[in-house]
Amino acid sequence: MKENEGIHRHDISDEAWERIKDLLPGQAGKRGGVAKDNRLFINAVAWQTRTGAPWRDMPPEFGNWNSIHKRFCRWRAKGIWKMLADAAIGEAAGGIR
Repeated sequence: MKENEGIHRHDISDEAWERIKDLLPGQAGKRGGVAKDNRLFINAVAWQTRTGAPWRDMPPEFGNWNSIHKRFCRWRAKGIWKMLADAAIGEAAGGIR
């Protein structure tokens, strides 16, 4: 697979991934378990958000839909999605030069 060539054409870009990857939970050396693949998970959630399809209709390439949904809900409860949105807004506001 070529660099930045994802499963789906709207997968997170390498540039965007580099900006958020260190903010995500589940990294080696940090408290808690190590995430299997945060980038694939982000792409799965983005696919579901963009399509509006039920979680059950998620393509199998992303993994088990129920596991993805449960992880999505855990991140929501912990405020991770809000933190990422706040970071993205701050980057956009502060990154204009």
